[in-house]
Amino acid sequence: MSQQEKLHSRKIMAALALGAASLTFVGCTTTFPPSQQTVADRKAEVDSRADDTLSRLYQASPDARTTVSKAKGVLIFPKVLSGGFVVGAEHGDGVLRVNGQKQGYYSTSSGSIGFQAGAQSKAIVIAFMTQDALNDFRNSDGWTVGGNATVAVANIGANGKVDSETLRKPVVAFVMTNAGLMAGVSLEGTKITRLEAGQK
Repeated sequence: MSQQEKLHSRKIMAALALGAASLTFVGCTTTFPPSQQTVADRKAEVDSRADDTLSRLYQASPDARTTVSKAKGVLIFPKVLSGGFVVGAEHGDGVLRVNGQKQGYYSTSSGSIGFQAGAQSKAIVIAFMTQDALNDFRNSDGWTVGGNATVAVANIGANGKVDSETLRKPVVAFVMTNAGLMAGVSLEGTKITRLEAGQK
């Protein structure tokens, strides 16, 4: 076999390997959200986890409790799952509370590019600090971070204090894993849509 034939053969093998890997990645990144779960099941799960999420947040930062108490509305996503290899995806369900009362259920989704082997879980709490910010969110038909509004992700200091500049923003978010509050996180491109009663 000539050198040119060997090179051509290697290119074909590399293309086949890349194609197989791509199919594997696609299979890994399209396995959630679970299609068997009804909207009622999803809402019940969100309700059972929302209070626990807030409790964990308040333990991590007393400033977070003050922020949520001052907010015109708070959107709680107790469990946002992310997974994939090269192309990642995230999905989770949440509940909007205004004055402590449930005002609707929402789903969040986003995609990212970069190595992120294995599924990971995090919680996201979004506080709408002004009435205008809350109204814009509730009146939107699909709300995207960075598109419809800028969301300031809170950076927590060692003493649990939130940066004062962040707290002056119209929309403030907290992101947590089981290890605690995350720093330096961006929610840019995250899309949030309302769960309708008839959805499956």
